[in-house]
Amino acid sequence: MGRSGSRGLSEVGVVVAYSTARQGRSGLGIEAQGAAVARFAEAEGYSFIAEFTEVETGKGSDALDRRPQLAAALAAGKSGKCPVIVAKLDRLSRDVAFISGLMAQRVPFIVAELGADADPFMLHLYAALAEKERRLISERTRSALAARKAQGARLGNRSNAAEAAALGRESQKVEAAAFAANVLPIIETLRNSGVRDLRGIAAALNNRGVRTARGGRWHVSNVKNLVDRLPA
Repeated sequence: MGRSGSRGLSEVGVVVAYSTARQGRSGLGIEAQGAAVARFAEAEGYSFIAEFTEVETGKGSDALDRRPQLAAALAAGKSGKCPVIVAKLDRLSRDVAFISGLMAQRVPFIVAELGADADPFMLHLYAALAEKERRLISERTRSALAARKAQGARLGNRSNAAEAAALGRESQKVEAAAFAANVLPIIETLRNSGVRDLRGIAAALNNRGVRTARGGRWHVSNVKNLVDRLPA
């Protein structure tokens, strides 16, 4: 039985697994995370009650709204009175505010990379270090670009606006597809449980705290747009 942050919960021997890949990255990252979590769980004596996989669709203060599988993992953790386990802390976020928001959900997290005894204070500390590293990388990148510009280098491609617009539209399509891939399994689960009408599905998604791609509430129209992607 594990010694983890699930201490004090009624079901300390079970966990919810959560894996995530950034948009455009190889799916091998997902497989590696799953293997790492599985090895850790076996060593610590955990068993899984649910597993969730997600393709990240954005960052920022509303990132949780755009990660429905993470919201579903939190809900499963609350329901099962058990922690959510991830392979690495950056699979959740490198943003301290985001990590703090997750802690406020009162569902403990176990980070396999950090060990079973990493408490919330340690998770905040590691997140702060990762955030600082990201900020330093960004600052170095901006400084390098400024130096190139000062030397007379032309940055960016101002000559092909049509191509840039096409790339933007393609990016939006990819992001929409990734969001649909995350939400459709939840809708399919609802349908299998007997919630089949669009209004009922919208209500269930709103009750679960799942947001639309734009961070809003679900209505019949946007549920229908997603359901139409499902096979008949």
